[in-house]
Amino acid sequence: MQNNATLPSGLTRRRFAALTAGAGLAALVMPRPAMALNTAEARGLIDRVVAELLQIINSGQSEAAMIREFERFFARHADVPIIAQSVLGPPARSASRAQMRAFTEAFQGYMARKYGRRFREFIGGRIEVVDGRQVNQYFEIISTVRIRNERPFELRWLVSDRSGQDRFFNLVIEGVNLLITERSEIGGMLDRRGGDIDALISHLRTVG
Repeated sequence: MQNNATLPSGLTRRRFAALTAGAGLAALVMPRPAMALNTAEARGLIDRVVAELLQIINSGQSEAAMIREFERFFARHADVPIIAQSVLGPPARSASRAQMRAFTEAFQGYMARKYGRRFREFIGGRIEVVDGRQVNQYFEIISTVRIRNERPFELRWLVSDRSGQDRFFNLVIEGVNLLITERSEIGGMLDRRGGDIDALISHLRTVG
């Protein structure tokens, strides 16, 4: 069954791909085997995620209210600790637990602001969940984004239950891997701060 929802009219194929590249999301951390999750459940999760995402986008809320909703959305449906560890890369191994908690919180807010501000423009299209399959130790759910007067493009959601809950841990938009590009972005921020994770955390709290 297809899940059709409204997406932003201002969202062109190239603009959406550029957004994901600019958003940067790091090297893929492969989840542990998803013992309980199956393809139908993973697809059902993304059906719900898409419906909720588009409800936020089309809510007519103020920018500040929408960003708060996006942060709650990421907390509910994305495996934020895994994504945060992945985007930080090797420095995550030397970071203290307190630093990783602070980085994860700052990163979640950064992503909510970054995407929330852009998604406010995206009204009038559809996202259709069309297929799903198991790939090694995770599930890949395939959706199609349809924008008026634009060629449809593919959005893939990577899902696992590594955290003990069914969550997505990566997106691939028209071949652009969000984790990999975000890791490049965060890595650049860290390099510009001499590898100082605390300085990176402070910066993430102010940008997006």
